[in-house]
Amino acid sequence: MVRNLITILIVAVVGIGVVFVAGCESDAQTGALIGTGIGAGVGQAIGGDAQSTILGGVVGGSLGYGIGNEGDKKNAAADRQAIRNEMNIETVNVTCSNGSIIPVRLQRQGVVYIGPRGETYPKLPTEEDLRPLYGF
Repeated sequence: MVRNLITILIVAVVGIGVVFVAGCESDAQTGALIGTGIGAGVGQAIGGDAQSTILGGVVGGSLGYGIGNEGDKKNAAADRQAIRNEMNIETVNVTCSNGSIIPVRLQRQGVVYIGPRGETYPKLPTEEDLRPLYGF
């Protein structure tokens, strides 16, 4: 029993070490690598032979890949949303009385623009429109 536990710990430590040294490009690859290592360790501990180790590695790798792939999908969706949000932002530079310039970022929602303080504009405001609120 102690031997099996030591085997599992060694496989887990080596698997995690490989992730940090080699690195993976995606969560799916990282999940597959970690799952394979853990699955192989568990297969060895349960079955005690090469066939069990291989089967455990295959099952663990498959499960790890599936879990990591879902993480990749969520990250990709968040990236797409961030790009959409950034595409709907307009910046108007307001020159203040002392010569400094303040960039005012406005969020476009449909045909309306929303300022940083929550104010709305029916069209893209000009520097003159924004100076009373953001300039000095």
